[in-house]
Parts: sequence; C-alpha cells; structure tokens
Amino acid sequence: MAFTLELNQKAPDFSLPATDGKTYSLKDFADAKFLVVFFTCNHCPAVRGSDEVTRKTAEKYAPHGVKFVGINANSADTHPEDGFDSMVSRMKEKQFPWIYLRDEDQSVAYAYGALRTPHFYVFDQDRKLVYTGRGVDNPKDAEKIKVNDLDRALEEVTSGKPLSNPLTNPIGCNVKWSGKDAHWMPPEACDLV
Repeated sequence: MAFTLELNQKAPDFSLPATDGKTYSLKDFADAKFLVVFFTCNHCPAVRGSDEVTRKTAEKYAPHGVKFVGINANSADTHPEDGFDSMVSRMKEKQFPWIYLRDEDQSVAYAYGALRTPHFYVFDQDRKLVYTGRGVDNPKDAEKIKVNDLDRALEEVTSGKPLSNPLTNPIGCNVKWSGKDAHWMPPEACDLV
C-alpha cells in the first residue's frame, strides 16, 4: 500500500485547531466545489518562496468554489518557529486566504501521506483526490517558476476538463516528524522520492 494518498481516494477527515481560534473538520468545507488541502509550515524556504504564488492561485479560484486549507504538522521540537503561536503570528502578518490548521500529533499528515512542505492535494466535490503533488516547479524562487501545476490542475477541474497531469512529485522540505531527524521519512514513503 502506498504511503501517500492515491488518486480517487477519499480525503481523510480531521479535527484540528486553526489560527483563527476555531476547530475545523472536513464538514466545515462542505460547500466547496473543490478543496485544496496542503501541508505547509512557517520555516521551509520552499514554502516561504512560493506562499505568494499559492495566495494568487487561491484568490484566482475562490470565485469558482475552490477553498484552501493549510496544515502545519511539523514538529516544533525540530523547528520551534513551526509552533502554533508562530503560526498565529504569521497569519496575522500575512493574512493568507486560507484556513491554517495545526496537526500537533501529526496523525493527519500521516493519514494523508504528506511528504514535503508544501505538498498539495486537490479533492473534488465528493472529496475524492483528483490532483496531488507540487504547486510549482521552483518553489524556493518565484522568479524562476516556469510551471504552475496547481494552477493548471485547478483550471482544468473548474472547467470540467480531464486533468492532463494529476500526479507530480512535491518539491520542498521533508515533513519534520516528531522524535526523528530532519531527513527521516516513514519507510513506506522512501520509494516515492
């Protein structure tokens, strides 16, 4: 069995606290035609380098019924700046157009099979996975981006077209798993990268 979710699999549910003080689960996004769940954090250069591109994509597709949910599962022991208080501060400063959730025990990241930050999952109205992988081809440097896979996937699904490339490899920092060194990945994930 693959570590990361496979195409057409259903979105695992969650119940996680957000930087806005509320707790969210999948049902809170039931009105979204498409739901983008992405694993992100505060410190990773690939996240920081592409957050504004992700913002533009989220804003572009919001009128088409697309909602974005960012989940930070990184161990704050490994990177203290990924802790919840820093998430709250970052959202206050940046005002990103998504809900930012904290997966403290990392169970949601494990259920989704998150490999990197950022790692994107696009679900249809039935919450079946239609796209997974990277946002862009050069997340560390927005000026060098040549391919925006997430934008292309959302353009296709919101237009009712079949996806031309539903599966890409996420590019970014490894998810920082609790009690593991910075480069550790679950053994069942190692054949994917």
